[in-house]
Amino acid sequence: MTAQTTAKTVTRLKTPTDLESKATTAVAGALNAILADTFALYMKTKNFHWHVSGPHFRDYHLMFDEQAAELFASTDELAERVRKIGGNTLRSIGDIAKHQTIADNDANYVSPEDMLTELRADTQHTIEAMRKAHKLCDDHDDVATASLLENFIDAAEKRAWFLFEAGRKSDGGGH
Repeated sequence: MTAQTTAKTVTRLKTPTDLESKATTAVAGALNAILADTFALYMKTKNFHWHVSGPHFRDYHLMFDEQAAELFASTDELAERVRKIGGNTLRSIGDIAKHQTIADNDANYVSPEDMLTELRADTQHTIEAMRKAHKLCDDHDDVATASLLENFIDAAEKRAWFLFEAGRKSDGGGH
């Protein structure tokens, strides 16, 4: 490949945007980290979906599957947003591994209670990253990405709430 061909390839990937180059780099970096964590959380949620057992099997199995589907659906929107602002996004499983901050869980057995706790903590971690990215978007007047993140934060808070309630021991209080 010649330098001229390489330059054309790079030019073809450059998406026009009115965001400053510094903003594109910062926001794309934050979104790619969230995207990597979303893929990691998706895989962990599917892992737990496949391996959950016990008296609440059906409830947890279905909830994990629903949450995994929500996570996977958000990956395309995150990646496309990175491209819309002129950034490059993740390209492979290895690239995801380089960017993810959520730890994998390769244990042969995880109790259902620990699954709920771990997924809730990871979801909360992702919410915190999205809030930081939202602030970054505000700082760079990127209202479209901020708006997207607001919707994803709301969805993640719902997932965290469901995980919390599913793992809560009955307090006998009624309300």
